[in-house]
Amino acid sequence: MTPLQRYIAEEIATDHADGLLSRREALRRLALLGVSASAATSLIAACAKDDAGTPAATSSSPAGTGTSAPGMDHAVLTAPVTWAGPRGELQGAWAGAADPRGGVLVIHENKGLNDWVRSVAARLAGAGYSALAVDLLSEEGGTATFTDPAQATAALGRTPPDRFVADLRSGLDELARRLPGGKYAVTGFCFGGGLTWQLLAAGEPRLAAAVPFYGPAPDDPDFAGSRQAAVLAFYGELDARVNATKAAAQRALERAGMVHELVVEPGADHAFFNDTGPRYNAAAAADAWRRLQDWLGPHLG
Repeated sequence: MTPLQRYIAEEIATDHADGLLSRREALRRLALLGVSASAATSLIAACAKDDAGTPAATSSSPAGTGTSAPGMDHAVLTAPVTWAGPRGELQGAWAGAADPRGGVLVIHENKGLNDWVRSVAARLAGAGYSALAVDLLSEEGGTATFTDPAQATAALGRTPPDRFVADLRSGLDELARRLPGGKYAVTGFCFGGGLTWQLLAAGEPRLAAAVPFYGPAPDDPDFAGSRQAAVLAFYGELDARVNATKAAAQRALERAGMVHELVVEPGADHAFFNDTGPRYNAAAAADAWRRLQDWLGPHLG
């Protein structure tokens, strides 16, 4: 398995260990990802052992994107957009700020481009940063073509990471076309947080800032090609699986001489910013939203 495929498989097994998925559903999702029955059984057992004694975080407020999510009170409408990508047409959601201070590329979780991701772009635009959320399942027809969310996750897991990086670079091209001469940032969540680190490791000189949320860093990454990007990374205190990659990310940022800050939100678990999910933490999300805006201000304008 690729590192991203392994990450998704471990997330499925961890969701089962935390009681968010039945064993049968976890095995079904792992099978869709291409994991054999014996390997899936071993992975579930290993994650259950690793998770023993660690209480699963639960939502601190009712799930469902609405005015309770930070920034929703100033959110703007998003519009579907398409543009020519490296392997065909790419799809996305565009949210234009009234008086943009910069642009932000938004990378979705392993569920694809859904309404929650669109809400993130809408909130960023409401805060003054035009945002483009790219659909990394465009080549498969787009996230909306998948009636089973688990199939969308599996399709992302089977895709070579190099294709994602190429699509994200194309997303930056489109962002620059819509905001010529501006400064640009990237933010991503979960799987998208991991791809934020991947984009930095690939070397992307157009980025003035990057904000990965609870995303796994590559093994021994080299960020020298993106050293101009100021990095603000978020972790949840209870998210042991992703937090295990935090030290490697920090060493790489220091080697590259990059401006950076790594924030661990107390009492928060993986996916704490997603108010439609069971691990949403309102206090951590509000703090992260404030810190995100404070970070983008001096680095984008």
